[in-house]
Formats: sequence, structure tokens, C-alpha cells
Amino acid sequence: MQFLARSSPWRQLFQSLETEFPSSSDYLIQPLNEVLQQFSGNLKVDQIKSWQLELVKAFRRLDLPAWRISQLISDHNAWLYRRALKESLDEMNRYGWGEPPRKFCVLLLGSGARQESLLRPDQDNAMIIEDYPESRHQEIDTWFQHLGESFTNKLDQVGIPLCKGHVMARWPLWRKPLKEWKTQMQIWTAGRIVKRVQLSNILLDFSCVYGEAALEKAFRKELKRLVPKASGFLHEMGELLDEIPVALDTFERLASDDQEAPHSYALNLKRQGLLPLQTSVRLLCLTQGLLAGVTTRERLTLLLAEGWVSSEEASDLLASLEHLQELLLSAQLASLEAGRQADNWIDTRQLTGRQKVLLKQDLKLIRALVKRARKAATSA
Repeated sequence: MQFLARSSPWRQLFQSLETEFPSSSDYLIQPLNEVLQQFSGNLKVDQIKSWQLELVKAFRRLDLPAWRISQLISDHNAWLYRRALKESLDEMNRYGWGEPPRKFCVLLLGSGARQESLLRPDQDNAMIIEDYPESRHQEIDTWFQHLGESFTNKLDQVGIPLCKGHVMARWPLWRKPLKEWKTQMQIWTAGRIVKRVQLSNILLDFSCVYGEAALEKAFRKELKRLVPKASGFLHEMGELLDEIPVALDTFERLASDDQEAPHSYALNLKRQGLLPLQTSVRLLCLTQGLLAGVTTRERLTLLLAEGWVSSEEASDLLASLEHLQELLLSAQLASLEAGRQADNWIDTRQLTGRQKVLLKQDLKLIRALVKRARKAATSA
């Protein structure tokens, strides 16, 4: 029952007020200071990811909500990307590769781009290169291939593992000049071929983490022109929502559909909760050409401004996002504390009755959103 009386450092703020107003608030953020002092001591490569866990624990001691911690984890991972890229560029210059032959931009994809990372990230990234003559392709692409291999290897070494699906700038599919990216998206959005739509679902959450941001903006501008008119493409994207069903059965009981579940009470909260919510919000934005936002929060704001959701609906969906992030982060921390790996499973036996009720309400709200997104995509 200790959690019922968990102390918070913020309760100390006015304890000294009777004698003297506190001139410093350093004691409030002592848990964070302790972790940051470790960071300033030049951590070894294999210590960086474990340091991030200690940082998250410090954030929890400071009573930060899971959604804010998720943003900060994403910020730290983005910092690791920039560090890996700078080190790779320095090494390439030192070993005779020279400076980049063209401007370029490295994109974060997926949860990192949405600033919604938790404790089990892998690498999802891409690269846009400034256009160059076809006659120089082998020369220039070889240079950027080496850069892609170098920085993704460095990220793997610090604890952000290589993507098993090969969604990384080290591979040609995810490393192209701007002109080729535009051509590729013209092809991908031209029909309703399942594989192309699936690849687009991976790509369409993106943000520039390093390099020439103007390349990202030019690509986003092209997508804004293409996607709202791609009716067959959007229709298929709506159909693919069936592949990520919400974790409720026909009787509105919590239910897992994943055969890889570690036990019968395990529920993949990312796949059957967060992903349907994030994907549906993105799809609604795509049907309206609202590509300025990347995070789920930003996209809900855009949908609210355009009248696609009411303020009450936007608030409820945001609360659902935050609640699911809280449940999953707590489960990941518990797994790590027990010596297991962080994953996307929660054990429904560990939920209180109230938590189960709230989770069911969240999932019903998300299921209704999925239906709405499918309808919008069908009529686009």
C-alpha cells in the first residue's frame, strides 16, 4: 500500500515558508540533478541506454506524467541520432571521404517523429538527399550509403537497435534524392496496392532530426498535393485498419488477438490500443490534407480547428492517449525492474477494477474513431 502515500518532492516547496521563502528550488529537482551529473561524466557507449532508464525513473519521482516522459525520451533519442550523425560525419571526413557531396536531411519515422517513444524503441529512419545529376549517382549514393551504415550502427551500439524490417537510411528504399522521393510517392499513392500503402503508413509519420530542414518541407509540400486526391490509396489505408483491431471483443471485454502473447492475460497495448488511435488520427488528417502536424496532439488540434472533432472529442481522445501511455510505461518499468526486457505487453491481471473500466472506455472511444476514419477514407 506504499503507493497510496507516495511522497512528492514538490510538497517541499512551501515547507520553509514560515521562516524564509526558499531562495533556491534545487532540492526539488535533486533526483534529476543526480542523473544529469552521471550524464556529464562521459558515459561509455554501452551505458547510455541504461542511463536513459535512470532518467525516466527520475522523471517519475518528479511526478511527470507518462505523456511528458514520452516526449523527453523522444528528445533524448533524437539527441542520440544527432550525436551519431556528427560522429559519423567527423569520422568520414577524417578517413578521406570528405564533406557531404550534397545537402541532406535525416528523417525520424514512427513514434520518434510523433514524440511518443517509450522504453522499447528501434530504428525507423530515412534520408532525403538534395537532387544531383544521374551521372554522379554511384559516387554520391555510395557516400550516403556509408553514412547511413555508420550512424545506424552507432545507434545500435548505444541501445537503439537496428530495425528488423530494414526501415533505415542504410537501405536504398529509404535513402533517395528529393526528386526520387516525390516520384516514389506518386507511384505509391496512385492506387490501392497493399504493400505500397503499408510502406506509406511507415513513412507518413516523419520529422527532420538532422540536416537541411528545407528538404523535409519540400517533401511534405508534395505529399499535401498528392495524398488528399489519392482516393483509392486512402480507401486501402482505411481497409488496413482491420489489421490492427482494438483490444475488445464483441461483448466489449478486453481481448488479445495476438498469437505471440506470452500468456492468456497479456494484451499488446501498443498494437491494439495506441496504434489504432494514432493511425486513425493520421488518416483523418490525410483525407483533409492536414499534413502540418506530426504528433497525435498536433493532429488532434488540426482536426479540432477544421471542425472534424469537437473539443470534447479531442479532449477525450487525448486523455485516452495519455492513459494508454501511462499503462504501457508502467508495465515497461515493471518488466525492467524484474530483469526482463521492456515490451508492449500489459498483464490485465495487474490492473485494478477501475483501471480495467477506464481502459475499456478508452478502447471503445478508439474503436469509434477507427470506424469514423474508415468512413472518411472511403468517401475521400
